Amino acid sequence: MKILILGGTAEARELANRLVAMGHDVTTSLAGRTQDPILPEGGLRMGRFGGIPGLAAYLRAAGMQRLVDATHPYAGLISINAVAAAKAAGIPLVRYMRPAWEQPTGADWTTVETVAEAAAALPPNADVLLTTGHSGLEHFLERDDCQFVVRTIETPSVEMPRYASLLQKRPPYSLADEIALMEREEITHLVTKNSGGGQTSAKLEAAQRLGVKVIMIARPVYGPALEVATIEAAIEALGLGA
Repeated sequence: MKILILGGTAEARELANRLVAMGHDVTTSLAGRTQDPILPEGGLRMGRFGGIPGLAAYLRAAGMQRLVDATHPYAGLISINAVAAAKAAGIPLVRYMRPAWEQPTGADWTTVETVAEAAAALPPNADVLLTTGHSGLEHFLERDDCQFVVRTIETPSVEMPRYASLLQKRPPYSLADEIALMEREEITHLVTKNSGGGQTSAKLEAAQRLGVKVIMIARPVYGPALEVATIEAAIEALGLGA
């Protein structure tokens, strides 16, 4: 079976590897934002499609029989486009969405809907560990009454002001390292997106242990799709068996 995976996550890579091992013709599409990404087995397509018409046209021209959206939970427009493009091309869509983190009992979380709301929720003189990625970074850096440690995988396109330091590091992050970082930087607030998954969840436990307040940006709402939360469920939803 010919399958297009909209990738960029570890789960997308694992799914592609599993499907290729099962003998399927798999192509993974990457947006190209990450430098030196770890590549999956099978075919590879880099770059944007050109909106819903471009993605639908690609699906038809390539003879794809299934579309899997296994992008980051905050990938945004591509996940919205996938719903309409799959419908236009007449093929099934399966959305892999890792389970969201749930607020533990006793943890101090404030949940907001947008990056702008998260930036506004910070009190003056906060010492912030910021782990929201590149999108919307300017909202936080306008807060010159706070101190920021900005942790990203790639180099941001904006320069860090005097009250912000850049920490470039790839996950996974251990609990011990997260505690050490928060203690060293005297972090009072953690700002993050509810990405889910285990590779970056240690920061939440570290925050709870140290009494660090968490500002959590809620997930966006995408269109209807057959949504699964495990690799095995994705394979079953594709109608391929385990």
